[in-house]
Amino acid sequence: MSILSKEKVKLNVKVQDKVEAIRLAGQLLVDAGHVPAAYIDKMIERENVSSTYVGGGLAMPHGTNDAKELIRSTGMSVLVVPDGVEFGGETAYLVIGLAAVGDEHLEILSGVAAIVSEEDDMKRILQSASEEEVIAIFEEGMSA
Repeated sequence: MSILSKEKVKLNVKVQDKVEAIRLAGQLLVDAGHVPAAYIDKMIERENVSSTYVGGGLAMPHGTNDAKELIRSTGMSVLVVPDGVEFGGETAYLVIGLAAVGDEHLEILSGVAAIVSEEDDMKRILQSASEEEVIAIFEEGMSA
């Protein structure tokens, strides 16, 4: 199973706040079978401990350490939020929900970080016209 698929990418998302964004990103992971619904609460709990905003307009919400046992398979969801959503005093335009088995999250985090640190790639993601376009940018960047 691919960690990212069309069903887990949402473009032009409008959310009221980060909790709604986290719930939406988490629900995509639940719907895809990566995690049970209880994982979403662990994502919100993790956010309350420390912001998952990583810089450059990107937030990467994920579960707490004790939520690891809930994860069935590694997956990622992507929300493109054109108007932005506030995360810990910063504005995120890209929200990536993450559930990873074992240490796989480290590989995914470094791959995603490499993509969004490239301003052009970040712009391409935010301006994508389709879910497939977003997936192509991530696959290209994460295999590099």
